[in-house]
Formats: sequence, C-alpha cells, structure tokens
Amino acid sequence: MSVDQEDKDLFHEEESSFDLKAILPKIVKIWPWMLLSLTLCIGLAFYITQTTPPNFRVSSKFFIKENEQAFSFFENPAMGQEQGMGLTNEMIILKSRPIAEATLAKLDFQVEYYEKGTFVNKELYRQTPILVEVDWKAPQLLNGLIEVNWNSIGEFQMVFPEESYSQLFPDGSYGSVKNLESNSFKFGEWVETPHFKIKVSNTSGQASGSSMFLLRDKNYLVNTYSLGLIIELAEKNSSILALSVVVQNRAKGEAYLNALMETYLELELFEKNEIANRTINFIDSQVAGVADSLTFFETQLQDFRSSNQTFNLSSESSTIFNQLTEIETQLANENLKRRYYQSLKDYLVRENYNEIVVPSGLGIEDPYLNGLIENLLAVQVERSRLMATQTDLSPQVREANKKLADLNRSISEILNNVDLNNKMSIEDLENRKRNIEASFRSLPQAEQNLIRIQRQATLNENIYNFLSERRAESAISKASNTPANKIIEYAKAGLLQVSPKPARNYLAAIFAGLLIPILFVFGREFFQTKIEEPKYLERKLKIPVLSTILQNKGKENLVVFGSGKSGIAEGFRSLRSNIKFLVPKEKQLTFMITSTISGEGKTFCAMNLASVYSLTGKKTVLVGCDMRKPKIFEDFGLKNDVGLSTYLSGQEDDFKKVVKQTQYENLDLILSGPIPPNPSELLFSPNFEVLISKLRGEYDVVILDTPPVGLVSETLDLLTMVDFTLFVFRQNYSEKGFIDAVNGLKEQKGVKNIYAIFNGLDASKVSYGGYGYTYGYGYGYYDEENKKKKRFRI
Repeated sequence: MSVDQEDKDLFHEEESSFDLKAILPKIVKIWPWMLLSLTLCIGLAFYITQTTPPNFRVSSKFFIKENEQAFSFFENPAMGQEQGMGLTNEMIILKSRPIAEATLAKLDFQVEYYEKGTFVNKELYRQTPILVEVDWKAPQLLNGLIEVNWNSIGEFQMVFPEESYSQLFPDGSYGSVKNLESNSFKFGEWVETPHFKIKVSNTSGQASGSSMFLLRDKNYLVNTYSLGLIIELAEKNSSILALSVVVQNRAKGEAYLNALMETYLELELFEKNEIANRTINFIDSQVAGVADSLTFFETQLQDFRSSNQTFNLSSESSTIFNQLTEIETQLANENLKRRYYQSLKDYLVRENYNEIVVPSGLGIEDPYLNGLIENLLAVQVERSRLMATQTDLSPQVREANKKLADLNRSISEILNNVDLNNKMSIEDLENRKRNIEASFRSLPQAEQNLIRIQRQATLNENIYNFLSERRAESAISKASNTPANKIIEYAKAGLLQVSPKPARNYLAAIFAGLLIPILFVFGREFFQTKIEEPKYLERKLKIPVLSTILQNKGKENLVVFGSGKSGIAEGFRSLRSNIKFLVPKEKQLTFMITSTISGEGKTFCAMNLASVYSLTGKKTVLVGCDMRKPKIFEDFGLKNDVGLSTYLSGQEDDFKKVVKQTQYENLDLILSGPIPPNPSELLFSPNFEVLISKLRGEYDVVILDTPPVGLVSETLDLLTMVDFTLFVFRQNYSEKGFIDAVNGLKEQKGVKNIYAIFNGLDASKVSYGGYGYTYGYGYGYYDEENKKKKRFRI
C-alpha cells in the first residue's frame, strides 16, 4: 500500500472539533482545582443554608360560590360575566390591599419578636419573653432590630445594634436616625424619647434574659402580606381556592390566613346586611313620627271620653268610622309609597345607590321594579368590589358603569309611570273620603268629635303596626343572612421548610463545584488557538506525523551530541528510522526542513537530525538556506564569513571552499554566509540547482534548512528539488490555522512527499501520557532522566 493511500485512509475522516478522549484526561488532571472548587462551593452552600432564615408554607382551602359571588348575593343576569371570571375577581380581591389591611387590623403584627441564634435570628410569635406596647401617635423606629437585655426583674437595657433606623412620624412621613446610644429603662413604664414611645413588659418572669424586637408600619405589612399571598385552584374546574403564604413562623402564618378568610366572610356578610340595614333605618325614620302621633291621639281620645262620658259609637257612627278608617289606612300606605318613590328618584338623580331601599322591604309588591332595583344594587356592589383593585378606565369597571346607567334610566322611566298611578290612587281615595265625610256631618257633634279623634288614633296605630311588621321582617331577613362562601380547611403549616433546602443547596454546590472547572477546561479548549495535543495534529493534518520531539529545557541545542541518551535524542533517532520507510534503502537522501513561521524549531530539528545521520556513518551536509536570519554557525562555534550566499552570488566557484567541517565526524556545514540584499533571487539562480546536484554526488544525506514558508515565498519553489519535505510544528506555539495552510499545499497545489514533525512537546502537559510520545519505556534508562527528582504525576 502506498503512502498516499495510507494518508487517505488515516487522515481524511470527518471528526468533531472537540475530542472527548483528549479533554477527559485534562479534566482528570485538574483534580486539585476541582477539589478546591468543590470545597468552596460546599462552603458557600453551608453559609447560605445556615444564614438564610427558614421559611415554611402555610396553606388553607376556601370555597367560592361562583354563581353567587362574594358580596354580590343577588342573582345577576345583567352582569353577563363569562364563567370563571367571577372566580378570578374573587382571587384578585383576596390579594387586594383593603382585605389585607382589614385582616391585619385584627392581628398584632406590627411588633415582631426574635430570639438570637448562632447564624440567624428566630422569629417568635405569642410565646415571647417580653411584650412591647407601641404608641403609634408618637414617632417610632422601624425596620431595625432593637435588643432588650435585663439582669433584674424590674429594669432592662435597650441596645440599638443597627447603624441606622427608619423613623415613622405621626403625620405619615418618614425619616432616618443613626448611631443611637444604649440606655436603661424600667419594665412596665412608658419610655418616651424624641425617637420612639413604647412600653416593655417582662412576661417571662425571669430575673435575667434577653430578647429582640422590630417594629413594622402598617403600609409595609399590607404590602408584604397582600403581595405574598399565593392563590391557586385546589383542583382544575373547581371553585375551591388553595390559599398559602410563606412565612418564618408557622403559627403567625396560620393566624394570618385564618383571619384573612374570616375577614373576607365578615365583609361579605356586611354587604349582604346592608340592604336590610337600609330598610330598617328607613322604617325607623318613619316610625319615630308615627309613634309620637299615636301617643298624642290616644291620650286625646282618653281625655275626650272622660270629659264627655261617651265611650261607644252608635251603629251608624260605627259604620262611617270603619269606612273612613279603611280609606285613610289605604291613603296612608299610598302616601308612604309616594314618599319612597320621591326619595328613590332623588337617589337616582344623585346616583347615590348605597342608600337605596328595596321596595319589597316596604311592602311594595311590584316584581318588575323590585327586580330592576335588585339588579341595580348587585351591579353597584360588583362595581365597588372592582374599584378595590382596578381603576375607572379598566374594561370591567367601564362595563359596570354602563350597566348602572342603563338600569338607572329604566328605573326612572318605571318610576314616572308608578308615581302617576300612585297619584291617581291618592286622588281616588281622597274623593271617596270626601263622600263619606258628607255622611259624617249628619251625626251628632259629640260623635263627630269622637270619630275624628278615634280615626286618627286608629290610623296611626295601623301605620305603626304595619311599619313594625316590616321592620321585624327585615330584622329576621338580616339575622338569617349567611355568607355564600365558607372555609373548607383552616390554615395548617407544613412540617418541611420551603427554603432554604439543605439537600438541594448541597447538590447544587457539588454540581457547580464540578461543573466550573470542567467548563473552564472546555472554554480553554474552545478558545485555544495554539496546537497543544499531538493527537489533535494527527487528526487534523492531511499528512503523516513522522515523529514527536520532546521539549528542550536545556541551553544546548546540539542535544544529540551533548545528551545522546536523552529522550530528545531518542526522538530524532525515531525520526531517522521512520524516514527509512519513505525512500528506498541505501538511496541518497536530499530533503528540506521548514516551518510556517520563525520560532517553531526547524533549525533545531535540522541540526539534530543531521547529527543522528552522521552518527550512523553517513556522510552528511547541512545547508543553511535561510540567508535572512542565519543561526547554525553559533551552535557549532563557526564564523559565518563564507557560505551559501558567497557561492550563489559567484564570489566562489568551487562549492568545496564554502563547505565547513565540524568537530563531529561525517558532518559538514554550508552556512548561510553574509546576509545578501537579494536572498530570493539567489535561491532561484541556476547555481543553487548546480550546488544541490554536486552535493548529491558528494554526500549520502543532504539536509536543507530553509526559511519559513509562511514568511518567504521562495521556499515553495525548493519543494521540487528535494526527495521530501519535513514541516515542523511546535507545541503551544504553532497556530491551529497553520494546519490548514499545510493541508492546502497537498490538496490544492498537489505537492507530494510532505511530512510533519511535532516539536517542543512538554510530556507533563500531554493528556496521552506515554503513548508514542513520552517514550515512557526508556525514561528510566536515560541518564538525564535519572538525575531528575521524582515527582507525582497524573
């Protein structure tokens, strides 16, 4: 099989940019850093876990009756809400500030008590060693811990550990106070200073102890609890809400949720009772005048009978009396309706819907009017609820306003008709009354006077009884009202804390501790532009890598002669052996060594490769073709007075006069010579081809040390004059892009017989420990390696 065919089989495979087999050893190699990262991350997780106050979830269940929304207890087809919208509104109202404010008004949450802990202070509730009473009409310190320490039953010291405190003034404004000094006060007495006014009582009964407290203003608490309330559906398509809060103290969270649900039911019941209360108040205002009139006429009737010795009416008088009494009772009822209609009109004009009384509460049996007014009150209640959480510009509020206007207009139109009918009824009753009174005048004067007084007394008694009956009915209706919603499950705190979660924190710390170094390795690999791994070079190059040369850490460049038993020298011997497979046996060798840029070690490789050939007895010449930066003469201790530039420029006709012998057998040199002004033209001259031809006939091995191909163009023209070319790459120096340039020579320009050398390999930084590169089988044999101190390696 040919070398070209092997190239196609071995080096033309599609491979990913990341070689996991190459990255894994690098990850293993940084285990000390991974251990440090793990330690730091676990330490950070421990600190966060210990210094974060533990939080617990308190939850309860609350039933919402969708078709009879809270506060809106009338069936309300006029609202036309979509199914589920009412439930959503109730959830918003439960989270609203007014509900939270009404709830907190029942609870003493404005003073928070704490017990000092090692890492974090523990909040106490109810079972506290001290009790702090606050006068909120005086300035108070907020949002900062205040310590109370005592060593006697009657006196305590107040310490202010915070650097600054917020201060709330009675007018609602805020300020700040800094650097407050400690002071001693007596338990059970009001302590008043320019900054606060409180009274501290010792409820523990202990002669010594300490505690801490913190004051919160109402606005802070309302914001915290309204925003912190979590509301979810207990089950999909159900109307049972799962309420929950996350708090530091379980008992405190349970107290808030229970108070919240009870407050909500109380407000709902209050809204339901409002209509009955308005009816009762309206009746009471009417009864007050009727009761006085009844008392007056009963007294007058008694006095008349006593003075006139008249106690019973005649048969004719009784008939007239009964007729007048019946008509006047009807007339009184119609006048009561008229007053109601007039007050209702006034409320509609002023749009004061909060004081409207339902007609049925006064015995006005008009189903259509009653239904409209009930719908009006329902829409008004719904609008009030919406306004608690929305503005006039919201779509729902605007829709409610529109419905109120429509109902107002409809009721006003009906009232005009009802009022006209009422007026006609009153006129009819008045005419009937006048006709009866005509018969009344024919009675004796004494009986007329008695009938007048008795009529008034009976009329007021009938009205009084009617109003009292209606008031009793409204009171019964009020007493029978119950909330439509109800508490399904009272608040209960979970046993497991919501945060911090130690297991999760430590798992995250372990994950982060391992991931950060690994990401660093991947990131370094991703942004690495230099060639680091021999395997990477082999994988990406389209030409074979003949050998890998270890890094020369000494000052001597002629390693083969100076350290013949070193790993570097063995690398050049290996390279010499591999070259045997490239050309027929015993064939004269002429090849060049080059690189992409200066500094990759081509001269170093050329000198030492020439050295290993000379040690085998082959007559070898090393030609320094880099006339721009000559270097070879320094390592061999020679003068660069004559050389290649001297011969090519025609100053010497005999090439043997520019050949310099070295102190080493079988190794000659043709130095670069004095730096010419036109090195490119000299390499292109016919003299160079003649020189190569003569050297082939004189020497077994001819090695050309040429300029870098990436900097000097003439090097490419030399490729046709040699048997093969060796390209030198240097670890952590040669760019990865150089590989594409070399591949281009073979694939695009069709240059054959190109091979690579990987130079300057630091064995301690290679992930493929020993395989084909570090020559691990021989390290213990070589003298210089035995002199090195043993060290731990991965």
